[in-house]
Amino acid sequence: MALHDYVCNQVTFPNHLPPLSSSPQKGTRYPLCNFVSYHRYSPQHRSFTAAVSQDIEPTSYAEAASHSHWQEVMQSELAALEANHTWSLTSLPHGKKPIGCRWVYKIKRHSDGTIERFKARLVAKGYTQLEGIDYHDTFSPTAKMITVRCLLALVAAQNWSLHQLDVNNAFLHGDLHEEIYMSPPPSLRRQGENLVCRLHKSLYGLKQASRQWFAKFSTAIQAAGFVQSKADYSLFTCRKGKSFTPLLIYVDDILITGNDVNAIVALKQFLHSHFRIKDLGDLKYFLGIEVSRSKKGISISQRKYTLEILKDGGFLGAKPVNFPMEQNIKLSDSGELLKDPSQYRRLVGRLIYLTITRPDITYSVHVLSRFMHAPRRPHMEVALCVLRYLKNSPGQGLFFPSQNDLSLRAFSDSDWAGCPISRRSTTGYCVFLGSSLISWRTKRQKTVSLSSAKAECRAMTGTCCKLSWLRSLLKDLRILHPKLALLYCDNTAALHIAVNPVFHERTRHIEMDCHFIHDKIQDGSVVTKHIASTNQLADVFTKPLGKETFSTMIHKLGVLDIHSPT
Repeated sequence: MALHDYVCNQVTFPNHLPPLSSSPQKGTRYPLCNFVSYHRYSPQHRSFTAAVSQDIEPTSYAEAASHSHWQEVMQSELAALEANHTWSLTSLPHGKKPIGCRWVYKIKRHSDGTIERFKARLVAKGYTQLEGIDYHDTFSPTAKMITVRCLLALVAAQNWSLHQLDVNNAFLHGDLHEEIYMSPPPSLRRQGENLVCRLHKSLYGLKQASRQWFAKFSTAIQAAGFVQSKADYSLFTCRKGKSFTPLLIYVDDILITGNDVNAIVALKQFLHSHFRIKDLGDLKYFLGIEVSRSKKGISISQRKYTLEILKDGGFLGAKPVNFPMEQNIKLSDSGELLKDPSQYRRLVGRLIYLTITRPDITYSVHVLSRFMHAPRRPHMEVALCVLRYLKNSPGQGLFFPSQNDLSLRAFSDSDWAGCPISRRSTTGYCVFLGSSLISWRTKRQKTVSLSSAKAECRAMTGTCCKLSWLRSLLKDLRILHPKLALLYCDNTAALHIAVNPVFHERTRHIEMDCHFIHDKIQDGSVVTKHIASTNQLADVFTKPLGKETFSTMIHKLGVLDIHSPT
């Protein structure tokens, strides 16, 4: 698919690519340039991708202190913290123990990829805080990834603009009510003095910092006429006549869209008047997700994050494979234990985050995560197979087309008694908003099912719950569904039980699940339909598939690689 319409703002920037697209290095049998290409991008967007890929951020204070520009931003950050009365230097009271702190570094960019500024943030080591003394309540909502995908699908279908804002020193807006002391950062430590920082503001890293900041923000934005969504507390919407403006916040990152440009401008002015806001322009990079847009739709991927995983694992030059897991493999608790299980756990943890845009590895990562407590050599071998699969398509992600009717449909499936250890079944489902995939899941069921019909009914129940929540979310986004949500299942027995909940000895134990599905059918929320097993898209979330079937399924899911050389 040609992406000639992908554009960024005109900038003066060298038109070069990351090293991965340059000439292959000598001795590399499988160079990365054979699997990642940028030729579908416009020159401006290509420059943005190159800029995001090449710069390295410090990981320690010693590393940052050796560069003058990082020293300057650290001094600037300290000056801003002191000007905001974040702390006061005092002697440590008897019986009090100070918490530590560390620096975190980030390169902030314009929407065209050029460096906007270097940012250093002082973070408290909140993991040393004592519950009931240093903090009480800590919960703070963050935007669900399914909400982000819903918003992107809506923006693509309605052709709305999508803006990104960043709140400078967001947590410092929150009020701190507890008495907390912190060891001063290295640049504040004076020889011969035994002083600590008495905190007055919710510094980053504190257990309660996120909660205090969100309380401050939600109070301000609701005072401006926005309504908080009950489906996702991080979503706020404002309706004034025909004008509709949604706002989604993830900690200090804000996404704004809507059908009224003037309302968006007014909202930005309001936020500027209450907080220190940085307008990043059109959305390009959000939480490690790269966003590309053309007249045909919106594409999201985690290309940079995938390449980092491959680099850390030493797999940039590895031989690729076409599927993440062998079709007939069954992992168990047998095999040699790994000497260092932390490597396995870290790898699987990173793969879990990658499933935000990669539904094609969801089942494989789900199976690998079952053995985090005691990983063995066969488990690591499968994890490395997933890396080889990622090498085949590092830039693969999801595509949200602009031609979309925004109807709601879901596919539900189960792998009866598929777990060789517990013989519990695996639920798999995927939900589409029109032709855009917005939600999917692989989960092992909590109890053993005595028949495939029971397993399918439990899978349908989980899918119905997700559909009910999605209808509430879409209502807040002003996407009304006069048509019923379609739920596809390939098990005729489960479909008959859902429509006519007549129970006998072998199905009475799933009565509550069936009543839930039946009620949703009766109240007009869901309609069930049979689908052939060959067209069951949820199949890819319940078990490993063969090469051809797997490739066909992920293509139907809307998984697309705009970085593919061919």
